[in-house]
Amino acid sequence: MDIEGILAQTKHRPRPLPERPWVLRMSWRRLAFLHWPVSAEAVRSQLPARVDLDLFDGRAWIGVVPFFMAETRLRGVPPIPAAVDFEELNVRTYVRVNGRPGVWFFSLDAASKLAVRGARIGCGLPYYDAAMDLRTNGEHVEYRSRRIHRGAAPAEFIGRYRSSGPAFSAEEGSLEAWLTERYCLYTIRRGRLLSLDVHHLRWPLQPGEAEIERNTMALATGIELPAVDPLVHVVSRLDVLAWRPVPAVSPNSFGMAQR
Repeated sequence: MDIEGILAQTKHRPRPLPERPWVLRMSWRRLAFLHWPVSAEAVRSQLPARVDLDLFDGRAWIGVVPFFMAETRLRGVPPIPAAVDFEELNVRTYVRVNGRPGVWFFSLDAASKLAVRGARIGCGLPYYDAAMDLRTNGEHVEYRSRRIHRGAAPAEFIGRYRSSGPAFSAEEGSLEAWLTERYCLYTIRRGRLLSLDVHHLRWPLQPGEAEIERNTMALATGIELPAVDPLVHVVSRLDVLAWRPVPAVSPNSFGMAQR
């Protein structure tokens, strides 16, 4: 991972990098964005009062995002074998807090118990233990996930996906850019609304195709997806840096980056 090269490219970000040092590095690989348009009312009812649902042309969107997390490590800490490389699958929507766009995660299932507990304790993110398997079969990625977290609502995904065209950068103002170019997520820990910045180069999106055998991931959060094919984008690899979460209304959340 070329960390200096990633930090040197920031013009595509909607805001400057945080002035605090980054704390986590990771690489997202063999990723699929599977997106469905949904009722704004159905999604808004699942969000905290201080988080505003973001809409594109009057519609809310839910993303189910399977991928492989690789080369995960905390800054200045040797790699921890049980939390370096593992499958992960997220359910997300798009929000604003004080006008700033970001991502809200309804769930993050992962095949690393250590990563699940670390993210729950450190960030307040709704991570869940899951039995997961990712395999490549020719051009396809075959993905299976079954939630096994004690006391959690059951959730399962079985599907396969592939790219169907060359990589591109989403045009500003397009749906693709609105869905992906966000660089911030929100979470609640101990009753406090937090923001967590991430940074990476622009998403190298590829158009994709997906065949989904079973998907109850959004239903587990109380949101029913429409019976239509998803909008599919595939990403081979994206290297990412993340910062520690801070209060979402902090006046010192932004500024020049420390490397």
